[in-house]
Amino acid sequence: MTIQPGPGDDLLEPSLAALIGERRRLINLAYRLLGSLSEAEDVVQETYVRWYAMSRERQEAVESVGGWLTTVATRICLNLLGSARARREQYVGQWIPEPLPEPTERLDGALATAAVDPADRVTLDESVNMAFLVLLESMTPAERVAFVLHDVFRYSFTEVAEMVGRSPAACRQLASSARRRLRGARPPARPVPADQDAGVVRNFKQAWEAKDIGALIAILDPAATAVGDGGGRVTASRHPIEGGERVAHFLVAIADKATDVVFVERTVNGRPGLVAEHGGATVAVYAFDIVGGRIKHIWGVLNPEKLRPWTT
Repeated sequence: MTIQPGPGDDLLEPSLAALIGERRRLINLAYRLLGSLSEAEDVVQETYVRWYAMSRERQEAVESVGGWLTTVATRICLNLLGSARARREQYVGQWIPEPLPEPTERLDGALATAAVDPADRVTLDESVNMAFLVLLESMTPAERVAFVLHDVFRYSFTEVAEMVGRSPAACRQLASSARRRLRGARPPARPVPADQDAGVVRNFKQAWEAKDIGALIAILDPAATAVGDGGGRVTASRHPIEGGERVAHFLVAIADKATDVVFVERTVNGRPGLVAEHGGATVAVYAFDIVGGRIKHIWGVLNPEKLRPWTT
């Protein structure tokens, strides 16, 4: 991933410019490893704290500032992933990765880019769509780190080995195991243009607003599932809703209760999605997995702590 220098970087001393230039890449890496922007920001902050805690002599002895920062951030993420399973066992209801908006879309009438530091933006591509992030959750921490570093960020296995403290052969095996998990969970499919999926989401939105169960069933895959993440802070189903007909009836029941809620078509993690607004405030973000023109998975994030990027 190439990082473009920002305005004024050429006026900074080389070491400081290099540090600033690495921030966005580290945010991108940590978000993909953790599925949480807030945790990714904490990881990058801790990484820089550790850098500045070193003496000037030790800093000058580092051959590659970017390599050092990436190694430290990766190891922090690996430690967090190791404890994440225990933390999520205590999580109320289902845990869904934190959804991200398109930086160029408008939030509350103002461009989101005005509120977000460019260095903190996550590049939205296929490696951050919700379906992919959810599949990453099925991997072991070591598999996830090896796979993301090699297959997404294109580090060699020799470089990955140095970052995680394993042999190149072990890292290659971990990435291979991760790929098998992905193939087993979802066979490779031909990429579909975003505008085609946007049409499916638009039809779904109209059917949901009309409380048309028949239309919803026609749009949903017969084996569709709906998962909600309220984090115990707002009401959400604690278990996945399975089956197209059950999901359709569940959605209509939500619509009956959610008065004065407005649905807006938005980009969620780089793919067409929906945002639910009440009184101008974002109360839920919905991401979709669309296969063969029908919705196979719906992920609804209602936990206010995970909606911070949508309410800034």
